[in-house]
Amino acid sequence: MAGDPLKYFRVEARELIDQISAGVLNLDQDHDPEVVAQLLRYAHTLKGAARVVRQPEIAERAHAFEEVLVDHRESDSPLAADEMRELLRLNDEIEQRVAALEPKAAPAQAPAAAQKEQPVEVAPARASSGDVDDLLDAIGEAHTRFAPLRTGSKGLERLHRDAEALADRLRVEQPGALQAARSAALRLSGEFSRLSRRMADVVEQVERELDEVRGRAERLRLVAASSILTALHRAVRDAADSQGKRVRFEGHGGDLRMDPHVLTLVSGAFLHVVRNAVAHGIEAAEARTEAGKPAEGTVVVEVERRGRFAAFRCTDDGRGFDLTAVRRTAEARGLLMPGSAEPDERTLMDLLMRGGISTSATVTDVSGRGIGLDVARDVADQLGGDVTVRTEAGRGATVELVVPLALLSLHGLVVEAAGTVATVPLDAVRTCVRLDPEQAAAAAAAGRIAHDGRALPFLPLARSLYAGTVVPDTAGPGVAVIVTADQDAVAIGVDRLAGTSTLVVRPLPDLAPAAPVIGGVAMDLDGNPRLVLDAHGMIAETGRGGGTGGSSPAVAARRLPILVIDDSLTTRMLERSILESAGYEVELAASGEEGLDKARSREYALYLTDIDMPGIDGFTFVAETRADPQLQHVPAILVSSRASAEDRQRGADVGASAYVVKGEFNQEDLLAHIGRLVA
Repeated sequence: MAGDPLKYFRVEARELIDQISAGVLNLDQDHDPEVVAQLLRYAHTLKGAARVVRQPEIAERAHAFEEVLVDHRESDSPLAADEMRELLRLNDEIEQRVAALEPKAAPAQAPAAAQKEQPVEVAPARASSGDVDDLLDAIGEAHTRFAPLRTGSKGLERLHRDAEALADRLRVEQPGALQAARSAALRLSGEFSRLSRRMADVVEQVERELDEVRGRAERLRLVAASSILTALHRAVRDAADSQGKRVRFEGHGGDLRMDPHVLTLVSGAFLHVVRNAVAHGIEAAEARTEAGKPAEGTVVVEVERRGRFAAFRCTDDGRGFDLTAVRRTAEARGLLMPGSAEPDERTLMDLLMRGGISTSATVTDVSGRGIGLDVARDVADQLGGDVTVRTEAGRGATVELVVPLALLSLHGLVVEAAGTVATVPLDAVRTCVRLDPEQAAAAAAAGRIAHDGRALPFLPLARSLYAGTVVPDTAGPGVAVIVTADQDAVAIGVDRLAGTSTLVVRPLPDLAPAAPVIGGVAMDLDGNPRLVLDAHGMIAETGRGGGTGGSSPAVAARRLPILVIDDSLTTRMLERSILESAGYEVELAASGEEGLDKARSREYALYLTDIDMPGIDGFTFVAETRADPQLQHVPAILVSSRASAEDRQRGADVGASAYVVKGEFNQEDLLAHIGRLVA
């Protein structure tokens, strides 16, 4: 500790502060003597640690924190409002003083929209990147030291073969004088054989352990989403307290770990979102009671993984957005012409996300500046994501921010199929079933396997990984891995299981040709990519017929092409690449007019069309094909950046068979829709 005597205190204090913050907020919602006892233990530990490193101001505030709580240790009565405020004030002061002990660093640049108002900075606690780099370097160095062991193991094997050859020569000559030498050579051969096997086993075991350590070390670079939930809970609590409202906070999905840069940006945006949910959405207790609602409002923040995307969703049960007030404010600012046609909900929401429009009559600490959704929009633009808003008058509103994950940490089951090593996310694995050769052959031929009273689709993994090429000759599946996603399940046939591993997944490049079952890659100890499978992609693959013995929808669809209509060259080529990789023939059109001309000139299996195009848009294209007796039988999928419920409903109304949002674009889901529609 000579170099930095406060280094370990800062780590411990940050952890205790996080635990105290979460405990106080939980206590504010539900009084529990056990939570009081935990908070007293945390405060006492912090006080003692602060005194050891001679930080009396922190110790004094931790002691004052104890004094507020001590009388409630055995009581079932909740703390008074002023006591709760005092606990939060003391915790804030402790946090500020611990933060002041940090080494000085250059301040991070805030998002452009967030600079309009100075929000509370949320920096998820994590291990020092320098410490992580040192750990990874040490692991790499340790791994290189095993190279001589691998070489030595091979050398021992050669010596073993040489000793056997010597023994064979001595056996042929059989003179009595050489009998002892022959026996010694045989013993030498046996020793070499045992030593070679032992060394090979040790090297393999240590390499597996190093691989696990590397995965866990890389995982340290990522931060759990739960690290921002406490700050969001506090923001809801403070906003409700300042406005005299009763609001309950719920957070879900905190186990998902992701890049801290992404999490910090999202946290800053969602601080505005949850404050606005309280200020603009949640009604006062009297108004809620009159409307037949519970007096206490609710704000829920959920985080979930969707393939290689993360979705952050804030839902409240308040009044919803006041669209009339939004229009009135927009007209007053000249953003809408008074007396013009009634704008739809999407138009008004787009105006809100531009910033500067507020429905609050006064400026307070949490509302009135017209900042909120525009911060979320800025973050979505920075990260290449998408933000959507849904509102229902009198029922509440939902704001969802979907962003791509550059890195994702997960635990995986390592499998091998036809000589290829891949990893299945462990949270998608229900169980594994060993197959004898007859069972494996029957399942592969039928495309089904009986399990737990159900006939599940059976997908030999090698067949998907080597689609369109010759599958290497192996013994065939020896294990069926039962994989689930949402409410669906599929049995994946693999040659063998090779243990479990902690790994960090990196996405494939958007245009990289890959089997639909592949969701990303992870790096092994030698820096080689290891395939990471996607549960949704595997289930979609069976939906396309990848696990059946008969012809797949893709094969049947080769007789008729798919017509892709989009005014963006990039989108047309991306969709063409995806469809052709899946075995479909594709034709392209750059406008709705060209699409209609082509649709009337020949028959297609399916239309895949954008919405926003010059001239005839996607809605009109679908409506006109539905009205044409010669074209109405051809299914159509709308692909658009629009994500509102109104647009989805309009798509259904004009006759679209499916609706895909570009911000949530997943090629496996798209191919699943197509496989279903052209089957």
